[in-house]
Amino acid sequence: MSFRDDHELHGRRFGRNLGVALVLLAFIAIVFGLTVAKVTRGDYEPENARIQD
Repeated sequence: MSFRDDHELHGRRFGRNLGVALVLLAFIAIVFGLTVAKVTRGDYEPENARIQD
């Protein structure tokens, strides 16, 4: 018993899905990076929470 070859439509669909997945991962990485940068700088704290000398 042998499997049939995939139709060329399946190859195009896989390529499109792979492209969408890569764009989504890049967007998630950018949002995560911006969040980490903002949190490490301390910009997320309210004004009255900062210690004043």
